[in-house]
Amino acid sequence: MGTTAITIDDARLREAAAQGMDEFIKVFTDRYLEILGGELNGENMSLLNGEQISLLAYVMVRDEVMDGGFIQLIHNGYGPFIFHNPFEKAMRLMGAKDFAKILKKAKKYYLRDKEELTADCSDEEFMALFERHPEFDDLDDSFVEMEEEVTATLARYIDEHISEFAVITNTKA
Repeated sequence: MGTTAITIDDARLREAAAQGMDEFIKVFTDRYLEILGGELNGENMSLLNGEQISLLAYVMVRDEVMDGGFIQLIHNGYGPFIFHNPFEKAMRLMGAKDFAKILKKAKKYYLRDKEELTADCSDEEFMALFERHPEFDDLDDSFVEMEEEVTATLARYIDEHISEFAVITNTKA
């Protein structure tokens, strides 16, 4: 396996966990991005394992959908990464089954309309995509309603399978 042993300090992890699920997950994803030089791409993806990539993908999806919905996620170029990889399956295996169902529906719409959803366009044309694709509204709303639970589910999964996500170190002398 070509993955890098990614270490996270136990004290930092405990501090983040005390601040909440988002902060707990952020410790991992921030560390991954640090290892990756700031972004995940084809050249550096092999530095992470499947669980680490899936966690980073979740944060990307969460941030994009919470900001501008699945249409924004797709338009910003994340469609192939999210929908042509086993991300939906990974979310299901990590316990986020309802989120996986949303991803499955979003993938169907993405595959049907990806040419239009990914085409270069003006801001006005981009905003019109929301009018022409109202089927994404329900998916966006459903995700916004379940986001805290999905994040909590993933945080629990990480905690129960921590060695898949990082090597926890203790830097106390």
